[in-house]
Amino acid sequence: MRYLRLAVMFIKSSAQEELAYRANFFIHVFHSFLNLASGILGVGVIFNQINNLAGWNFSAALTLLGIYLLIEALRALFIGPGFDALVGMEGEIGQGKFDFTLLRPVNTQFFVSFRKWKLFSLFDVGLALGVIGYSFIRSGQIFHPAQIVLFMLSLTAGMLVLYSVLLIFTSFAFWSPGFFFNWAFDAIFQMARYPVELYPGWLRLILTWVIPVGVMTTIPVKALTGNLNPATFLGSLSLALFLFILSSLIFRMGIRHYGSASS
Repeated sequence: MRYLRLAVMFIKSSAQEELAYRANFFIHVFHSFLNLASGILGVGVIFNQINNLAGWNFSAALTLLGIYLLIEALRALFIGPGFDALVGMEGEIGQGKFDFTLLRPVNTQFFVSFRKWKLFSLFDVGLALGVIGYSFIRSGQIFHPAQIVLFMLSLTAGMLVLYSVLLIFTSFAFWSPGFFFNWAFDAIFQMARYPVELYPGWLRLILTWVIPVGVMTTIPVKALTGNLNPATFLGSLSLALFLFILSSLIFRMGIRHYGSASS
């Protein structure tokens, strides 16, 4: 309950900070619609030429796009802001300001992860849910409760994988403070817009189990459409748990390697 109250306080503080610059909301809305339009246009152009691509129809590909946009929005909402504040030449690690974070009487990983929220991203969450809802209606498919449960579990695993990978990349800043390691992940994450079946076998394996962007988007869609086999589902849950434990260990190692402003 203590950490829940802290999270609520972080949200309130972030809301006060963002509402001080309300014009940013309209800029954010414009950017969100532009991002949505480009994504839908990309899928539409492909399926305007063909009806099926590697076993995926237009409705399934649209669902995948919606999940990609949802995960991207959730990242911008509460995962990315706290991590981004640590890295780069102006980040807290590079400038030695991370000292003040370490002195706080709260778990460091929790504080770093949830202290900053970009509440304008809730608009992106709404757009993503709208795309997913439209794709559901368009498909005309009747979803069984088991499919919904598998979808929610797979989506949760995907978010945990995203959090863990970003935490690992952020932790690398303790060894090289001036480099934005998360930028490298951003380039790879763009590949999650499309089904992993579109990529060659070796790249598909990497995108599923090594840098698992496929776990974040493709697997939840397969769970919803009933095309997910039990082994892949259990593998994704196990991978998410493993990466969370691994990322926490790497983050703690990074803290021990951190050279404070007074050192």
